[in-house]
Amino acid sequence: MGFLPSLLSGHEKQHETLIKLLVLTLSSIVAFTVRLFAVIRFESVIHEFDPYFNYRTTKYLTENGYYAFHNWFDAYAWYPLGRIIGGTIYPGLMITSLFIHRILTFLNFTIDIREVCVFLAPLFSSFTVLITFLLTKEVKSEGAGLIAAALIAIVPGYISRSVAGSYDNEGIAIFCMLLTYYFWIRAVKTGSIFYSVLCALAYFYMVSSWGGYVFLINLIPLHVLTLICTGRFSHRTYVAYCTTYTLGTILSMQIPFVGFQPVSTSEHMGAFGVFGLCQIVAFASWMRSKMTADRFQLVLRSVLLVFGGAAFLALIVATFLHKIAPWTGRFYSLLDPSYAKNNIPIIASVSEHQPTAWSSFYFDLQFLVFTFPTGLYFCFKQLTDANIFVILYGLTSIYFAGVMVRLMLVLAPIMCILGGIAVSSTLGNYIANLDLFGTTEKKSGSKDTVGGKSYGKVGKKEDNYPYKQEIATAVVLAMTFCLCTFVFHSVWVTSEAYSSPSIVLSARSGDGGRIIFDDFREAYYWLRKNTPTDAKVMSWWDYGYQISAMADRTTIVDNNTWNNTHISRVGQAMSSNESHAIEIIRELDVDYVLVIFGGVTGYSSDDINKFLWMVRIGGSTPEGRHIHESDILLKMENLESKTMLNCMMYKLCYYRFGAVYTEQGRPTGYDRVRHAEIGNKDIDFEHLEEAYTTEHWIVRIYRVLAPANRR
Repeated sequence: MGFLPSLLSGHEKQHETLIKLLVLTLSSIVAFTVRLFAVIRFESVIHEFDPYFNYRTTKYLTENGYYAFHNWFDAYAWYPLGRIIGGTIYPGLMITSLFIHRILTFLNFTIDIREVCVFLAPLFSSFTVLITFLLTKEVKSEGAGLIAAALIAIVPGYISRSVAGSYDNEGIAIFCMLLTYYFWIRAVKTGSIFYSVLCALAYFYMVSSWGGYVFLINLIPLHVLTLICTGRFSHRTYVAYCTTYTLGTILSMQIPFVGFQPVSTSEHMGAFGVFGLCQIVAFASWMRSKMTADRFQLVLRSVLLVFGGAAFLALIVATFLHKIAPWTGRFYSLLDPSYAKNNIPIIASVSEHQPTAWSSFYFDLQFLVFTFPTGLYFCFKQLTDANIFVILYGLTSIYFAGVMVRLMLVLAPIMCILGGIAVSSTLGNYIANLDLFGTTEKKSGSKDTVGGKSYGKVGKKEDNYPYKQEIATAVVLAMTFCLCTFVFHSVWVTSEAYSSPSIVLSARSGDGGRIIFDDFREAYYWLRKNTPTDAKVMSWWDYGYQISAMADRTTIVDNNTWNNTHISRVGQAMSSNESHAIEIIRELDVDYVLVIFGGVTGYSSDDINKFLWMVRIGGSTPEGRHIHESDILLKMENLESKTMLNCMMYKLCYYRFGAVYTEQGRPTGYDRVRHAEIGNKDIDFEHLEEAYTTEHWIVRIYRVLAPANRR
């Protein structure tokens, strides 16, 4: 257990086991409870945007069964196109929730499926604590595993996507990812087909849960390739990879959304290439045992030349014939962060696809930023197949986390693992120098003293360096201080930054009290109760899932963002003047238009601040060639631009706002987000009318009027 045995000397072995179980149990409990701030402060509610779609599909699966779910055509989304649900999602999250719900029902625990969805991520966080311990134990030691388990229980980088109510794929995907890694390392260590099969099954669970499985199917082959290049490739590695790859690929192809991608897309070709390379290396090893060295070299060169050339030619032909799909836009954006901004604005418009700020690393990882290189050092110091895998995982994940802020989630587990290795190894080295029980003086009588220095009976100097106990004490105290500050930092970040559901907003009043803004649910409830059941609602794509799930109304676009042209039409409607916009609105058969406005409350994530992306996406298709970003000036001091003053987004947000006082000492129409007075206070509509505005003006809904000759 690393440094723990030195503290437990003289105690029975079962005491160590008891302490391990106690640490793991407490870490699992903390991992679950620290994610409940949102439930305690607000209520049991689904967070963000994507989780509402996941909840809606889970509810449908629970009520109608898997086959109806698999064949479900959702006519409420992407009107008039619709969406085939079963073939366009990763169903692992929904099936997991259904499985837990049925177990609880079987045990006579009556619980709504929504509560299962709300608490699923905290539950799997507890499971992640256990699998992190097992994984780190395989790499280093039990002591390092216990520390890593305690770290991942509260690390903000993981908590950000696993709080109660965050019902998203990542909530279970991190557990699936670490489970796959654990079985992979076990398979490489033992060469066991049993662990290889378990690794393939864990990989299948990962594929069914999250599109980030592509990271796994490239990292594991990279590990095998590194072992080949460093001369560490063995029969165990061959058995582990061939079994995992073949079985895992076959299983992954059973997911409808994945289909034949593992054998037809560029993202998966690396794994296939390494699989072929394994066969060549194994064949070469067999040939070497059957012939002389000179003859082996001749045959090997001939085989490599023939088969290598044939494989390269086949790859070129397959790519030319479009049998192998090129890399996706999201994959290109990982290699070139500017690619999405320059070529696919719909990807760049998502905040979690932006490059990560340096401050975010410290905010989400705190002192783990400093233990990361230390952990790598200890892994390099004692290279094993498992340590090489951890090194590759750490280096690749920190690169991808720097390119895309969303992938901080993938970096957090390896940060905790390397942090556990660093802390355990450091404390193990220095605690050995501490004289905790005053044993040095007791043993001093058996030492020989020469020139005032103490030596053992064999004449070896006892003190390797001066003040070693003082230095050891300082290091242990410093490490303890870092761990304590990590706990306080993590709890504070969880409480203040990651436990506020976007559906319910809050702010502090002047006396420190909490003010609740429940405008979103107020607006969706109004839509549900006051509009026809077949009403079509147009909004920016961010709110599509929430409107479908909470208002139960048909949406034009939603968060799936699969059809850039359709989203572009909505962007064109928002960016055009009313006469042009109404043509698009009637083309899409829209009944209501919904916008988000934060000028009254200071809510900065409103549609005006997102308007730049509406302009860019709207102008990215031929139909939007009349929209130019240079004509839309978003800074409030430049709102005298005629194009901006007349566009639909401006009018929808600022209608009647010119008569509203928002701050003392400010004129009417003062926008608290842009910190400026609006340019046009006399706004009127010809083809729309205000239907509903929520209490704090955050959500505004407009009814589309029928043509004048049909009213």
